[in-house]
Amino acid sequence: MAGLKRELGKWDLTAIGVNQVIGGAVFLMAAPLAREIGPWSAIAVALIGILSLMIALNFAEAGSRFDGTGGAYLYTRAAFGRFFSFEVGWMMWVTRVTSWASVVNGLTTALAYYWPSLGADQPGLAREVVITGVILTIMTINVLGIRQSAWVVNALTIGKLTPLVIFIFLGLPHVAFSALVPELAPTWTQISTAALLLIFAYGGYEVVGVPAGETKDPTRAVPFAMVMTIVIVAIVMTLAQVVAMGTLPDIGSSQRPLADASLLFIGVWGALLMTTGGAVSMSGNNMGQALSGSRNLFALAEQGDLPSILGRVHPRFHTPAVAIVFTSLVALGLALFGDFVTMAASSAVSRLMVYAGTCASVLVLRRQGPAAFTIPGGPVIPIVALLVSLAILGGATTLQLQVGGIGLVVGAVLFAVARWRAT
Repeated sequence: MAGLKRELGKWDLTAIGVNQVIGGAVFLMAAPLAREIGPWSAIAVALIGILSLMIALNFAEAGSRFDGTGGAYLYTRAAFGRFFSFEVGWMMWVTRVTSWASVVNGLTTALAYYWPSLGADQPGLAREVVITGVILTIMTINVLGIRQSAWVVNALTIGKLTPLVIFIFLGLPHVAFSALVPELAPTWTQISTAALLLIFAYGGYEVVGVPAGETKDPTRAVPFAMVMTIVIVAIVMTLAQVVAMGTLPDIGSSQRPLADASLLFIGVWGALLMTTGGAVSMSGNNMGQALSGSRNLFALAEQGDLPSILGRVHPRFHTPAVAIVFTSLVALGLALFGDFVTMAASSAVSRLMVYAGTCASVLVLRRQGPAAFTIPGGPVIPIVALLVSLAILGGATTLQLQVGGIGLVVGAVLFAVARWRAT
């Protein structure tokens, strides 16, 4: 029987993580952050990066215990049993497939700046054709092999980091550091709003451990990639915020802050570079959603929690082909016909379960003995990270809680049906 091939190295996993965290939002979030907390925003990006690293360290320790596909689903399964872990794995898949549908629409919206016929309000089927072509192309690459998928992710990760690095290096000499000096202390409401925005901006690194079943030496590669992902992202996002805040007057009113700032200190080609970078960034995010989402679904089937057909591996390409095709077709349907506000709302509850579940798993799994990678400081970091994860719930909107709750109920029904059929 065909199985998955271990083709990924630690830097491939790092690229998957960086690609998933740095999406189109990094090119836009400087403005809303500036509106909320002004000159404190660069400090906030760095501080939330540290908190994100604390959570990521829990994924690193938990991931160092497993060599199979599934990530947080496997960690919570070993710690808390099948039902809770099924809900975690199910919500991870829901988040990936709905995010993919949303991001591919965001990509066509960005491209509509140059090709107006791709606009959502334009007649004809150009937008639908592009969306379908993008999703089916990504599906095909994923089916053909994890190595091919990794090549594309690596290339797109370099493609999205390059304009950001250019923006930072060319922009730093033009920064007016007086604009970065905080004056008035922000209110608690402003702090909590900005913190929640940044927690979501840093989100996505949880996918690093998902393709561990296709990774060489995963118990070492996953911890390395998890930490490196956050370090790279935190440095890039913090410096990008510094340059944007220090070069763009009235940044809070900008719709495209990095592009507008580039226009000032680089020129027209700089603004074009940032706009193109945003499109490349969303393209990479599309690829990452497909890779990790399909493996989430495969893991659920591989462990017997979903129909076994979703766990079939292609005999020639050694990829979870059925899970890839199914995930892609669901994303295509949602991209063409879905309600994106409702779809995006599921991510808050999903992230809460994945983050909190993994942090709690670390504490439980330590009873089984030391992991290949152990967080220093005993239970301190896992407990603090668990509290930070639970704080997501406090910032969730009513819609997010409702949609997330519906997702959990659907997951519970699917789990019950699967268990009934198994008996």
